[in-house]
Amino acid sequence: MRGIILAAAILVPGAALAGPVGNACLASERARGDAALCACIQVAADATLTSGEQRRAARFFRNPHEAQAVRASTSDADNRFWDRYIAFAQLAEAQCAR
Repeated sequence: MRGIILAAAILVPGAALAGPVGNACLASERARGDAALCACIQVAADATLTSGEQRRAARFFRNPHEAQAVRASTSDADNRFWDRYIAFAQLAEAQCAR
């Protein structure tokens, strides 16, 4: 099922960019406007993160220091979020790497 969704995101790049992670990706310098890549990353976010977590993760594209602050945090809530964020990143890397 996940493969079908990822394939759809790649074939119809604008379809999955409605999410905060895909939009943040597309606006980032690293993505260089690669809509298919950002759509794939958004699909991975949809599969692993809640909408609130996606908004939080999207801020990391603009402010990488925020990610480091969460990673270094001793808060249980931040640690739980970081674990889910890592799961998202691993899925995105596995499914969207070129």
